[in-house]
Amino acid sequence: MIVNNNNSKSNFIEEFNLKDEIYKLTTQKSIKKWDIGASSSNDISVQVDKGNPKQLKASQRNQVTVRVWNKEDRIGITSTSDLSPIGLSKALDGALLASEYGNTSETPQFSPLAKDKINEIHSAGSKGQGIQKIFEYLQEAEEKLINSHPAIESVPYNGLAETNFARMYLNSEGALRYGSNQQASIYLYAKALESGRKPRSSGSIKIANSTFDLDIQGCIEEASLKTIRHLNYEPVKTDKYLVCFMPDAFLELINAFSNIFNARSIIDGISLSNMDSLGKKIAVPQLCIHDNALNPSNIGALNFDGEGTPVSRLCLIDDGALVNLLHSEATARKFGVNPTGHAGLGAKVSVGPDWLEISKSNNNCINKLEFNSKDYLGKFILIENLNALHAGVKASQGSFSLPFDGWLVDNQEMRSIEAATVAGDIRQLLQNIQAIEDTQHVTHMGISPHIWIDNLSITGEA
Repeated sequence: MIVNNNNSKSNFIEEFNLKDEIYKLTTQKSIKKWDIGASSSNDISVQVDKGNPKQLKASQRNQVTVRVWNKEDRIGITSTSDLSPIGLSKALDGALLASEYGNTSETPQFSPLAKDKINEIHSAGSKGQGIQKIFEYLQEAEEKLINSHPAIESVPYNGLAETNFARMYLNSEGALRYGSNQQASIYLYAKALESGRKPRSSGSIKIANSTFDLDIQGCIEEASLKTIRHLNYEPVKTDKYLVCFMPDAFLELINAFSNIFNARSIIDGISLSNMDSLGKKIAVPQLCIHDNALNPSNIGALNFDGEGTPVSRLCLIDDGALVNLLHSEATARKFGVNPTGHAGLGAKVSVGPDWLEISKSNNNCINKLEFNSKDYLGKFILIENLNALHAGVKASQGSFSLPFDGWLVDNQEMRSIEAATVAGDIRQLLQNIQAIEDTQHVTHMGISPHIWIDNLSITGEA
């Protein structure tokens, strides 16, 4: 079933008659230039605590963001959850009034691609199973995880959710986009405790189009295995190490420094790149990074952004060189290129990545360094995931100092690290990649292989 289709009609568009009502109101108010972004979602989620319901929640949300340009081409913006004619009328009036105070130095315009053909996204389209059923699934999953090992005493953080959502974009020049999709997700984070030892924790996240497809058993097994692997821990000596980032960890790090390829950040002066960075080598020639919201593994994707621009696969770093940036309409106009489908909707439009694909270059002329986390016999640190990214990353400076979960591996013997931080500079890290493994792994935030970095500072707990 095709769930993203430019010719489809959404339930909330039909229910509130949005298109016709907006055209009627803007005509009455003599508003010539406007656009709206509307969204609707139905969510149910559950959490459990040792078999008992901790939280059962259901919600239905509707929201419309309205932008209006006045006769001086200044823009005003308002948002409302009241999709009635009265609510929409007040939103238009508010946006028109706000336009008198609009920023004259930078005014967004309509995306030149807002009426171009968009790629269709296919989904199974199965219905949800309801709050009672997903509560029973999570209750059973918690029990299985606790029973999987004697040391696992609880699953303090858990949740299972089903979401259906729709989005539309409409403007006064006749652009109309509509997309809908659905997803289900489960996360299980276990706590293990052995006598005389510190508690150890780890977990797993799985996402699918529906709970019928959700790998709940796989989530249980992964959470159990990862937690058990952290029981045998010891301190690590402060030093510089060869470090292997597992896919989740490397994606977390790259997303934390996505200002490198964010045109909005460059214009605002808070990026590690500048207007002249395109074409320059910023990483080893083995590294390639694409942003691809349309990847089939990107569950819950939509095929247009907040400005109605179609999304597509975009190469950001090719053979180590920065070759493209993420653009909204305004930033693309500044750089003299087309928008890339990564924009939100606002008076000053935000830009961000969707779904990163990290891979090794196909260039056969480069040296292919031989590191593999499965059979490397030397000593290295294996980082599973990074913590406290909100506090430990200075994105505009390039530096990071982050607690992590991981292991010290020596001659294939793994021992969990009690507590430690990894620190460095993202620019030096990208230039000091020793190896990019061949096998890519799908995670809930993107796709990446294991990445090897040499001479990274690891600080152990005193």
